[in-house]
Amino acid sequence: MSARPRRRKIGDDEEVHPDERWMASYMDMVTVLMCMFIVLYAMSTVDSNKWSQLANSLATGFGTTPSQDIDIAQGVVVPPELVKADGAGFTATESNVDTDLTQAKDEVATLVHLRDQMRESLKRNGVEDLVQFKIDERGLTVGLVGSETFFRPDRADLSAKATVVLDSIAPTLASAGRNITVEGHADKHGRTINFPTDWELSSGRATQVLRRLVEHGGVPAASVGAVGYGNARPAATGDALADMAQNRRVDVVVLSALPDKARKLIPGVVADS
Repeated sequence: MSARPRRRKIGDDEEVHPDERWMASYMDMVTVLMCMFIVLYAMSTVDSNKWSQLANSLATGFGTTPSQDIDIAQGVVVPPELVKADGAGFTATESNVDTDLTQAKDEVATLVHLRDQMRESLKRNGVEDLVQFKIDERGLTVGLVGSETFFRPDRADLSAKATVVLDSIAPTLASAGRNITVEGHADKHGRTINFPTDWELSSGRATQVLRRLVEHGGVPAASVGAVGYGNARPAATGDALADMAQNRRVDVVVLSALPDKARKLIPGVVADS
């Protein structure tokens, strides 16, 4: 028979080692709790201004705080002394609307002045009737309409009348200090003879206009660009000859630099003037 192990008696000199693995988990838990309380303490530092804005916002949302003027979009109670002021964080106020309208009126006055200058120069050279002007939210558009007047059929070479027109408006464009885009358009007539598509034809004509303005008219090259739209943006959608002629055009656009809100007011200002 195998000998049975001897039971340890109380008082024996052998050292007892109980299982202490639970202490590691306990220390981890205490560490996590300590981090949590540190984070809570850091978050408890309240910015009085932000707290006031939050309280006003909640009060406005639940309708518990009476106010005569409330910025609903932001949920902020507008103090009486700031009702007429341009304060950060407040949405469109009466003052902002007035500012946009004033900017739009000033812009229209500037564009009208540029238009009148170009008209006077065109009139002196006897080509006033060859150009169409339009003022809208994009700015001032000088339209060279009817390709037969400015270009040979299916060609991008400038005609003699085209050079007279461009040389007449170039001094005003050069001194305007505005960004300018030259936009070529074509009618939807199908294949061209000298160009693969209408895109190449309209781009070539726009580029020739740009070169004349820059190389002979003194318009700063850094402020002007050219683009060809082909027949993608027709001015008229009919099939009549007059409609087709309207679509064969090059537009020289003096771009407005106003913010979007102010630019959208330009057509209304033009209509009222």
